[in-house]
Amino acid sequence: MALRRDATARQTRLAAELRRLRETAGLASREAATLLGVGPAQISQIEAGLAGVSEKRLRRLAAQYVCTDEEFVDALVAMATDRTHGWWEQYRGLLPTPFLDLAELEHHATFLREVQFLHIPGPLQTEDYARAVFSYRVPELPADEVELRVQHRMQRKVILKGLTPTRYDGVVHEAALRIMVGNRATSRAQLTHLLELSEADHITVRIIPFDLEGFGGATSAMAYAGGSVPKLDTVVRDAPQGAAFIDSEAQLNAYRTLFRKVEDVSLGADRSRDFIHRLTKEL
Repeated sequence: MALRRDATARQTRLAAELRRLRETAGLASREAATLLGVGPAQISQIEAGLAGVSEKRLRRLAAQYVCTDEEFVDALVAMATDRTHGWWEQYRGLLPTPFLDLAELEHHATFLREVQFLHIPGPLQTEDYARAVFSYRVPELPADEVELRVQHRMQRKVILKGLTPTRYDGVVHEAALRIMVGNRATSRAQLTHLLELSEADHITVRIIPFDLEGFGGATSAMAYAGGSVPKLDTVVRDAPQGAAFIDSEAQLNAYRTLFRKVEDVSLGADRSRDFIHRLTKEL
């Protein structure tokens, strides 16, 4: 089997989980290779996400690693055998890889949670709002790349549509609502769009107002994607090199706690809609 040139974030995650299982079992890669009847180099390639693994071999490894969590093993098998060629692939080579990885992550997510302080969350943005955000980037992007990014962001909205849309819970600070991204008309249209989306049964938008007392989480913007099992949840944070995908159990627990704390202090869904409506009228 030919080696992959670049592993996607999903393929890298599967590789990382297999490596964790092996290390937890206290086995060296050479011992794992012997169990499969392959060379150590192939185990290294699998654990780097550069080579795939069949269902039969994955289940054999899981058994040798004494992993008794059948639901987790089934989820890993689903990742290993997934042949989805998603809409995001049309952007490969045109946009940075993290854009594609994020779209793939959202496609497979069982739920999405997001906390934002300076911008409306990406899946909830209008086209003009997204264009204004990308146009402000430094160094400046060529006009055609701005349009590619806007198009990609609009296509990400597919997760919120259809017969089985993904559950989405967003917490947005008042600052993000008041910052004039683009002109006044763009901001008004964005708030109106946010109101319309928040009426859907599967979408909840909560607002953190400026006058909230005791709130100290203004540096904790994040997106949290639910996996098919909790062990496969993922947090996405902005980083200098692009999106950073976080998946260690300790960090996931920390971000679960963070989201709960931020959600607890935010306005309820109805009060949040009233809040957005008042701001819309001010514009």
